Amino acid sequence: MGYARPELLAEPDWLEQHLDDPGVRIIDCAVLEAYRRAHIPGAVHLPVHYYIKEAGPPGADHGTFVMPPAEFEALMGRLGVSNDTLVVTYDDNNALVAARLWWVLTYYGHTNVKVLNGGWHRWLTEGRPITFHATRPKPASFTARPNPDLIADAEYLKARIGDPGCQILDARTDGEWDGTNDRGNRRVGRVPGAKHLEWVRFVETADTRRFLPAEEIERLLAEAGFTRDRATITYCQGGIRAAHAAFAMTLVGYDHIRVYDGSMRDWANRDDTPLTLE
Repeated sequence: MGYARPELLAEPDWLEQHLDDPGVRIIDCAVLEAYRRAHIPGAVHLPVHYYIKEAGPPGADHGTFVMPPAEFEALMGRLGVSNDTLVVTYDDNNALVAARLWWVLTYYGHTNVKVLNGGWHRWLTEGRPITFHATRPKPASFTARPNPDLIADAEYLKARIGDPGCQILDARTDGEWDGTNDRGNRRVGRVPGAKHLEWVRFVETADTRRFLPAEEIERLLAEAGFTRDRATITYCQGGIRAAHAAFAMTLVGYDHIRVYDGSMRDWANRDDTPLTLE
């Protein structure tokens, strides 16, 4: 498919050959009900809200920012992931949550991770083996090593608005972009200077749900106004679709990409951050 970094993807043929490989941990990022119904043999279920966020306030299902290092270390340990484990992530939603876990793992210094190209839809469409038996891995030891070059906060983004060396990608829907869908935020709009490219456009609409070929992803990015010679900040509502966009850009060879993890859940509910609809 012409990707600059094909090692970021696991193809189903390869994964089927490594289902019994003790050095590989497959993580199913779908909801628990879907995992219980059926999943890839040997896959463990990600037993947290798929945002992989910090604990939220009372009554909320999650917080605004990425899960803290100690909590993520404990989570990976329970899933049997060590710093030497090759992790393969997948889900049933166009790799949305799988790419989020890829980003969190990468942010915490674990770059030995792949996203299953096509995820559950492709695996099922191609008639590959499935099971409903849960996998109970042996606990492992995982050490998180945060990479600050992969994350942006509100102050960092504010300082880059208008910077000719930085481009900002808004991965939200049309309604969020034009302000007709406020997602419960106090304010609507977009970051000044941002360009819009909805995350789901990076994935084919066929049942196999693979990432588009590199040349098509490149074309989408170019048509939206993105170039390789600038650093990139991606955002959405909560850093999930932004991580997916960062994955697609990394896949085709873009460098220096940061995910604004708080995204509009943080930005649009503050009083010190600019928003525009122009």
